[in-house]
Amino acid sequence: MCTRNHLLVVCYISIAMATKAACNEALSAVSQGTNQFSLSLFQAALEENPGNFIMSPLSAAIVLAMAAYGARGETENQFKRVLDLPSPDSLGTSGYQALIDTLDNVKENKLNLANKVFVANKFSIEPNYQQLTENYFRSITRAVNFSKSQEAANIVNTWVQENTNDRIKNIVTSDDLNDMTALVLVNAVYFKGQWKNKFNSEHTKDMPFHVNENTVKNVPTMYRQGSYKYGELPHLNAKFIEIPYQGNELSMVIILPNEINGLSEVEKKLQNINIADVLNEGFKGDVQLRLPKFKIESKIELNNVLQKLGLTDMFTARANFSGIANDNLVVSKVIQKAFIEVNEEGSEAAAATGVGVRPLSSAWSPPKPIEFRINRPFLLFVKHDHVSLFLATVIS
Repeated sequence: MCTRNHLLVVCYISIAMATKAACNEALSAVSQGTNQFSLSLFQAALEENPGNFIMSPLSAAIVLAMAAYGARGETENQFKRVLDLPSPDSLGTSGYQALIDTLDNVKENKLNLANKVFVANKFSIEPNYQQLTENYFRSITRAVNFSKSQEAANIVNTWVQENTNDRIKNIVTSDDLNDMTALVLVNAVYFKGQWKNKFNSEHTKDMPFHVNENTVKNVPTMYRQGSYKYGELPHLNAKFIEIPYQGNELSMVIILPNEINGLSEVEKKLQNINIADVLNEGFKGDVQLRLPKFKIESKIELNNVLQKLGLTDMFTARANFSGIANDNLVVSKVIQKAFIEVNEEGSEAAAATGVGVRPLSSAWSPPKPIEFRINRPFLLFVKHDHVSLFLATVIS
């Protein structure tokens, strides 16, 4: 009897370990694909959005993946190529489930991911698709009368506001919806993080910020001296610093060009930027950090951007979403609104995307504090251990 009980315990542990390994494999596969897509999307979006710009490619990736798993034929193939979806499909759906659950369980900071499928109340959605979105994307389908466009817009917008702490408003308008709208897929991301080491507001003062070689303006700039990961990036002609949030699961990585007009060079090389590789090139040292306070809000229609990346069929009569419903569906519009605010306490960021379907040695220590003065245009990532949540360029 004793031996049998022992074998049962070993079997249980083996199954648990195998399940965890499979979950980690799925999470890793989706995270890698999402990060690659994020850089491609952000780079393409920058071309249409000069100046200060914030977006959450993660938000777009999740809502597009929801649509992808209802696509078939060449439409599905395009989604798989552009989103870099893992094969087989079960690996991808399990990966998104693991990613969403992992991010929803971040501790010591507020991070909410929410997905929603709003379906026309006259529209018959495939039960398998409804089950897939509910199980793997944690999305509860809600029936809406899109022919009452203002009422429908209010329903969608209220849900987004509730899931972004009122930071993202009016993601859709009544003009975006009509009696031909079949369904609207929405993803919302909200983040409010406290710095692991806060800045003292008494040290904040106006300092010059070089918008370009000819324009300088004074902006409120925070100051703190402490231990940060820092490194030089010769291939980008830039340097970086990582500023951790409480709990160490999340951080802000700032890539600062060495030249005032060097941001465009960094942007052109976005496809070659792997944040994990960047961080490996750094070391922890004593840094005198000067970081401007800033707030950015952006809204972008992603139709053109996504078509440039290769998602063309879903906007045309060639679209095949027969996995969602046995009707001829096309995507009418993909919209994202995003927000970020950085101050002495930490950062607050939010984004919502809607799809309307119609090295240096770590042992080395610098002899004196390194000065990291962020006084010119820069690129930033708000990242989790697995994925980048937000990307932004700060010009002025």
